[in-house]
Amino acid sequence: MILVTGATGTIGSELVRQLATRGEKVRALTRDPAGADVPAGVEVVRGDYHDQESVRAAMAGVTAAFLVGVPGPDAQHDPGLVAAARAAGVARLVKLSAIATGDPDLGPSALWHVPGEEALARSGAQWTVLRPSAFASNSLSWARAVRAGEPVPNMTGDARQGVVDPRDVSEAAVRVLLEPGHTGRTYTLTGPAAIGVPEQAAVLASLLGRPVTARELSGDETREFLRGWGLGEEAVEAILAGNAYVRRGRNETVTDDVRRILGRPARSYRAWAEDHRASFTRH
Repeated sequence: MILVTGATGTIGSELVRQLATRGEKVRALTRDPAGADVPAGVEVVRGDYHDQESVRAAMAGVTAAFLVGVPGPDAQHDPGLVAAARAAGVARLVKLSAIATGDPDLGPSALWHVPGEEALARSGAQWTVLRPSAFASNSLSWARAVRAGEPVPNMTGDARQGVVDPRDVSEAAVRVLLEPGHTGRTYTLTGPAAIGVPEQAAVLASLLGRPVTARELSGDETREFLRGWGLGEEAVEAILAGNAYVRRGRNETVTDDVRRILGRPARSYRAWAEDHRASFTRH
């Protein structure tokens, strides 16, 4: 039995689908089981990270678990997940972390995954950490603007990042959950090349056959934009620090870790955009 926490999120939902397609026994942990859209045969259980008893119950009979904490300054959920897993005797643990975790130049968000990674390393389990770069799917937040012919918001200028297709992250998680040879490894998962927001907009333009432009936001405009997402001030400031890190060229990292795990190259941003073209098409 494989437990997937964060089972309705970007990575977790695809991971559940891929595991189910392979015929694995899967248990999906979510705060709202009634609203979970999962493949037939997947066991859905309620769990809330603030309710340790629900997490411990979800771990019963599990052989491997995929651990997704709550991104943000409250970083104590991950150690709780690890503790519950070890108390239940879960042998293999895979944690979804983030690129540049632990790098003080990144700002506050560098610390969000540190307690979880440290707890994992001390757990005595067969553990693996996955640190993905920025997700290609973040572009979906531009869909309304692209459909309306408006510029997409650019918070990182001309800086490039190793943007990764979330499907590659989920597929990598499948492999490390099921296959030997990944214990004690930390993988940094990126796309095959670094790409910036203006270049991503150009890719969308070429696929749609019409202009897609990007408008660079000032610091104050970025702050207001993020507040519009309903984020608190602490989270906003952390994201601003992360954006500054990217602008300095610090997240241009590109690795071959996707190929090492999957035995094939990472998908490009263009490949992701081609598969999600309908999201940006005018109706």
